[in-house]
Amino acid sequence: MRETHPNARAMGEAITVAGQAAPSGNYRIGAIVVDGGMKVLGSAFTELHSQPDPTAHAEILALRRACAGANCRYLPGCFLYSTLEPCPMCTSAAIWAKLEGIVYGATLEDAADFARRAGPGFSWRQIDIKSSYVITHGTPLLRLHEEFMRAECLKLVSS
Repeated sequence: MRETHPNARAMGEAITVAGQAAPSGNYRIGAIVVDGGMKVLGSAFTELHSQPDPTAHAEILALRRACAGANCRYLPGCFLYSTLEPCPMCTSAAIWAKLEGIVYGATLEDAADFARRAGPGFSWRQIDIKSSYVITHGTPLLRLHEEFMRAECLKLVSS
């Protein structure tokens, strides 16, 4: 049976994965890739503070794991769920993987607002390009569900 998106159970799984980041000192950002039957093919939290890799974003790592498990660089019919709006790099990777779509919770603006409130000791860098902009300029055109379960995801961003 094919599920519809956005799906609360899938986002709940991404939120759970994000919660696993705290002990390693990483940002609490989680992502999963699910197939049409809602099977999790790959999951990850952001590992920027524990890996010497500037691309160790949750979405990139989840896509890598899903592709490795499928032994294919394309994941048609799959959705990427992320607790935070994917950056341009991660959104582009989803397009290149030929996903069906992306579902995200908190926005890049939410993260930037938190960083401003956190003060000068908190480092947050981003490229100010919305995932919707990247998607409208890519092929295939992915389905995008923005701010799904945003309140739950905001709790991760602000902690």
